[in-house]
Amino acid sequence: MNGIISYGAYIPYNRLKRKRIGEFFGKPAMGGEKAIAGYDEDSVSMGVEAAMDCLQEMNPDQIDTVYFATTSSPYREKGSIPTLAAALNLRDSVRGMETAASLRSGTAAIMAAKPGEHTLVIAGDCRTGAPTGQNEQWFGDGAAAFLIGSGPDVIANMIDYTSVQGEVISHWRSQSDLFTQSWEERLSSSAFMKQVKESVSPFLEKNDRSIGTISKVIISGPTTRAHLQAAQALGFSNQQVQNPLFDNVGLTGNAHAPMMLVSALEEANPGDQLLVVSFAEGLDLLLLEVTDAISRLGKRKGVQGYLSIKNDEVLYSDYLKWREIINTEPPRRPSTDRPSAPALHRGYQQNLGFIGSKCIKCGTAQFPKQRVCVQCQSKDEMEDYRFVGQSAKVTTFTLDYLAASPAPPMIVAVIDFDQGGRIICEVTDCHPKEIEIGMEVEMTFRRLFEAGGISNYFWKARPIRRKEGV
Repeated sequence: MNGIISYGAYIPYNRLKRKRIGEFFGKPAMGGEKAIAGYDEDSVSMGVEAAMDCLQEMNPDQIDTVYFATTSSPYREKGSIPTLAAALNLRDSVRGMETAASLRSGTAAIMAAKPGEHTLVIAGDCRTGAPTGQNEQWFGDGAAAFLIGSGPDVIANMIDYTSVQGEVISHWRSQSDLFTQSWEERLSSSAFMKQVKESVSPFLEKNDRSIGTISKVIISGPTTRAHLQAAQALGFSNQQVQNPLFDNVGLTGNAHAPMMLVSALEEANPGDQLLVVSFAEGLDLLLLEVTDAISRLGKRKGVQGYLSIKNDEVLYSDYLKWREIINTEPPRRPSTDRPSAPALHRGYQQNLGFIGSKCIKCGTAQFPKQRVCVQCQSKDEMEDYRFVGQSAKVTTFTLDYLAASPAPPMIVAVIDFDQGGRIICEVTDCHPKEIEIGMEVEMTFRRLFEAGGISNYFWKARPIRRKEGV
C-alpha cells in the first residue's frame, strides 16, 4: 500500500497585511495577512524549499520520480523539473512529470504516485489577483512536498482515493490573462456543495468509515467560507475541520490542500483518519490513516515552523513592484542582459546544485569548482562537494544602496561554511538592521533575475531563526 513517508512545506518570509490593501484603495479589507513570494521567489524556488524540508535525512538517490504541480510556472513553454532535480541533487535518470492548469494538480499528483517506487510530489503556487479584487486578498503563496512510497517508514497509509469530474467556470486564467479571473461566488459554491454532498459520504461508506471516525477533514474549496459550509453540511464538528490557513497564509492554489495536509500531519497521532477534499472543476478525495512511524519522523519546519518566521511590515507598494503590476522608473544604468544559454548549460550542476570542489589532499572546500587547490596548490586532485545544507556564518558584509535591487539596500556578505569553504553572495529575508558579523545563515534557492524571458536561479544566504518572532 502506498503512503506518505515524509512531508515538507514552505511559506515565504514576507507577509502582506490585508488592511494595507484596503488603506491603499480607501475601502474595507479582510482581516489577517497573506504570504507573498519575495521578488527573488517563484513557484520553482518555493518548491525547492518545500522539497528540501521534506527530504531531510533522506537519500536523494532513492527518488525514482518527481511530480511538480503548479498553475504559475515561470515558463509557459519549458519544463521546471530539470531545475528542481539539479537543486535537490537528484539523479539525472529520475523521471519527471509536471501537472499544471488545474488547482487539483497537487492532489492529483499524490494520487498518481506509482506503487513500488519513491515519488517526490511538489506543489507550489504563486498566483496573482487583480488589484481591488477579492482574489488579491484571498490568494497567498506557498509550497508543500511529499515523499510517497511503501514500507515500514510510511507515516500515513493511503487507504483509498478517487476523483469526481464536474465542469464549472469558477477560477480561470487564459493564455493572455495577466490575472486569475473568477465568476460569481454563488456558482462555484453551489457546484462545490452539490459534488461534496453526492460524493463524500459514499466514499467513506465504501471504506467502512463514517463522519465520526474522521480525525481531521482537510477541505480546499472555491471560497474562504466553502470549507466550513461543506463541513457543516456533511456533519463534521468544528474540531474535526483542519485550519484552512486563510488568516495567515491565504489560498495557495494547488498547494492549498497539500499544505493543509502537512499541517494536519504535524499534529497527527497514530491511528488518526485524515480525509482530504480538494475542489476545482470536480473533486479529489483522499483517505489516509496515520501509522506509528509518524513518531519516528524527524522534525520538519513544515507549516508551523514557517508561520512565526515572517516580515509583516511589507508595504502594498512593494508587493505591486515585486509582482511587476506597476511600472517604475528603471535603474539609471544598462539593462540586465539575457542570461547566456551556453553559460547556463555549462554551469548547470555547479550553479543549480551548488556543487563546488574539495581537495583530496588537504580537504579544502572551494566554490566555484577549481583545478588547483588554493591551500596546498595540488592540481586536479578534486572531488565534487555540495554546500547545501551546511551551516555557515557571516564573516563580513556591506549594504549596497546603489545596486539595482527591487528591495534596496542589497545585502552582500562573505559567508564562511563551518565545514570549510567561503563564498560571496546576497543575503535575503533579512532586515538591514538585523545583519551582523557572526550571524548564522543557511543557503536558500532563489531566482536571481529574469531577463529576456529566461529565469536565472542561484543560491542566497538567509538568517537561521530559531525563536518565534526573531
